[in-house]
Amino acid sequence: MKLSPDDVVFLEYGFAKLNLTILTTWALMLIMVVGSVLITRKLSINTRIPRWQNILEMIVISLKKQIEEVGLDKAEKYLGFLGTLFLFLFLSNLLTIFPFYEPPTSSLSTTGALAISVFFAVPIFNIIEHGIVSYLKSYVKPIFIMLPFHIISEFSRTLALAVRLFGNMMSGVMILGILLTITPFVFPIVMTVFGLLVGSVQAYIFTILASVFIASAAHESEKGIKHT
Repeated sequence: MKLSPDDVVFLEYGFAKLNLTILTTWALMLIMVVGSVLITRKLSINTRIPRWQNILEMIVISLKKQIEEVGLDKAEKYLGFLGTLFLFLFLSNLLTIFPFYEPPTSSLSTTGALAISVFFAVPIFNIIEHGIVSYLKSYVKPIFIMLPFHIISEFSRTLALAVRLFGNMMSGVMILGILLTITPFVFPIVMTVFGLLVGSVQAYIFTILASVFIASAAHESEKGIKHT
């Protein structure tokens, strides 16, 4: 049994490889881009709006509300990044209803990349909000000796995000694979439905954790600025 879609390699040239993880990731990105173009090309402001626009507005409003409840002001500023994270994770899990599909999130390389994107989003959002000088000063507050601890904290939270998402996604794939081997008729259907539920919850949790990560960093930067 394959432990990761990274093990399925289609092309290889030196250190460069085209594996199943890369293929499904780019396929998901293409689906999201094409879907967004199709949904938003005929937006309406009338009382009667298309069904897909209604669904899109519900998703956007729900995400915006959740971001605000986490503690991030001006939710619109973070909506594009966090909304894309959520939709990618949700779609990655939703497509598991198709046979022989392996979600890219069952690979540590994908979950690591998602966590790294959150890692870089934190300073980018803070620099945009407060400026690069104020952001860098927050690393030496209240005293300069705190610098290595702040750096360790940034990397440890990023690693925790990656491992948490990978563990939850991978566990579902492993359990389903074992049950397919033992009882190939009844349990896979139940576990597929259960996996869809778990994956949807994990998409939500990862997005909320990313929001909390960004919010905590933003609040720490604001405290540092007030003390100067």
